[in-house]
Amino acid sequence: MSAFDTIILLAGQREQPLLASILQNHNPHLTARSVLTLSDVRALEPELLRRARLVAFTTDVIVPPDILDHLGFGAYNFHPGPPHFPGWAPALFAVHHHATEFGVTAHVMAERVDEGPIVGVELFRIPSDIDLHSLEELACVRLAHLFWQLAKLLATQIEPLPELPIRWSGKKNSRRSYAALCGISPNSSKVEMDEGGKLAP
Repeated sequence: MSAFDTIILLAGQREQPLLASILQNHNPHLTARSVLTLSDVRALEPELLRRARLVAFTTDVIVPPDILDHLGFGAYNFHPGPPHFPGWAPALFAVHHHATEFGVTAHVMAERVDEGPIVGVELFRIPSDIDLHSLEELACVRLAHLFWQLAKLLATQIEPLPELPIRWSGKKNSRRSYAALCGISPNSSKVEMDEGGKLAP
């Protein structure tokens, strides 16, 4: 096996420098490679993949199975919702269903989105007067905390992260169900369909 020396960060431009800094504080020898789009992911060299671990943070990019298979040190996703709200726009569906509990999840990336083994969870009670935007912001703060908790393992541990005895549950919401809830036509260009379970996180 190749030596682990690279973290591939699949995240927004604003988050990438901070995430890279946290990881490199734990392992100064790591190279952080930032990617934003599926095209960026596809352009990664096979030799780099063999030396790398991929970390995705609140992205809607679906990493193809052939990329996941070639990563030498696995891939992990930070999902802005709890295990009982897998799939697209978890905060929106939590508000719609009047949920009293929410949270965030870190998990192994698998071929089918939000189905990989879970390696980290933070749950919290939803304040009774919270709106959607505030719930998303609260989830983002908790997700950043969960990343901080797992950063040392992600940056230094060659072995896969320990899995928790927690399973995904609940309906996996898709972009189609999001469109229906928001009153957007399923044929609208605002909604990119991807059926068959391969949904955005």
